[in-house]
Amino acid sequence: MKLYTIETGFFKLDGGAMFGVVPKVIWNKLNPADDNNLCTWAMRCLLIEHEDKLILIDTGMGNKQSEKFFSYYSPHGEANLEKSINEAGFSLSDVTDVILTHLHFDHCGGAVRWDDNKTHLIPTFSNAIYWMHETHLQSALHPNPREKASFLSENIVPLIEQNKVKFVKNNLFVLPEITFEVCYGHTESMLLPIIQYKNKEIIYCADLFPSAAHLPLNFVMGYDIRPLDVMSEREKILKRALSNNSYLFFEHDKEIELVSVKENENGRVVVDEVFKILEVG
Repeated sequence: MKLYTIETGFFKLDGGAMFGVVPKVIWNKLNPADDNNLCTWAMRCLLIEHEDKLILIDTGMGNKQSEKFFSYYSPHGEANLEKSINEAGFSLSDVTDVILTHLHFDHCGGAVRWDDNKTHLIPTFSNAIYWMHETHLQSALHPNPREKASFLSENIVPLIEQNKVKFVKNNLFVLPEITFEVCYGHTESMLLPIIQYKNKEIIYCADLFPSAAHLPLNFVMGYDIRPLDVMSEREKILKRALSNNSYLFFEHDKEIELVSVKENENGRVVVDEVFKILEVG
């Protein structure tokens, strides 16, 4: 097995929304905001090569939305999904499976693209199966008012119409080296992939821990639908990471992709060491 970090670019979100009730005087030191109170965040994905499988976890927001839509989020940076996959030595058609942790646009927008004539939306990965949680899909197709703006039908329906969707059941996947924790605090039934790699465990944190700055249990996002559940789920994952010496992979941290953790003198779980995927093993 070999892992590749796939950078799909950066975007901006309101700092207050990303840190919830945490005062700006605290979070602004962790991810400084611009004059509009917006902070920069990564959209970092993970590519897994194993025998005849090439598995991508999440896809970033893609590039098919309108200029008006993108004006809200200021996507920027030189990296994009296809370019990063190409730089890893692969093409879009090589991807066999796509795991979508959840269907918020910044995690699944790249799953669908315009065809060459820009007349139809088609799956970006023509030879891939797209894996997701069935209960989460239903919540995305029938969103609650709080999340409605994050679930875009154009990111989801073309996959269903092309019979590309399969569901993760009993937390099992096509590779035994990949299992899942299902989380309910950020959104309904979000998947956290857990990868056994070179005698290490890597937990893909999705939006449970968007960044290293979110390790404190109470640094809960305003986007989370069940904040108290987020805190409980974070505590569970951090205990697992301490017990198993796991690495945490961050999807949205603009600088840090992978860390080990430790318990400090106050009993809080904090970053121990910072790594790149290529440094594991």
